Amino acid sequence: MTTATVPITTQTHPVRDTVLYDGQCRFCRAQIALLRRLDITGRLQFISLHDPGVARDFPEIPRDDLLAEMFIVDRQGHTYRGAGAVRYLSRVLVALWPLALPLHVPGSMPLWRWLYGIVARNRYRIAGTCDEGTCRIP
Repeated sequence: MTTATVPITTQTHPVRDTVLYDGQCRFCRAQIALLRRLDITGRLQFISLHDPGVARDFPEIPRDDLLAEMFIVDRQGHTYRGAGAVRYLSRVLVALWPLALPLHVPGSMPLWRWLYGIVARNRYRIAGTCDEGTCRIP
């Protein structure tokens, strides 16, 4: 899993960095609500992977990957996924700057990917199923 750099080939790049997340997941929605509050400069836009425009605007990102991890597509069209997305956010959101140092320790990314993977795989156990009861663990 790469931290970044699957270039998006859509005709136009997003105006703001775009966070793609599982909008049917309670845990994911809670994290996005926190990110919205921390984004005091309005740098980010948030789109649920279930939004019909995601498949059209980001066809290079497979749906199964979107279900497994959060993605960020920056204004230049680079993608960051999972722990790499968290690392990216630690650089762009002032409130997360304290996390930047440990997330950028050379050689530490395998550990962060592993920890992110544990949380991502267990997110329905952590926060319960969706409000509508339609979610299933992928």
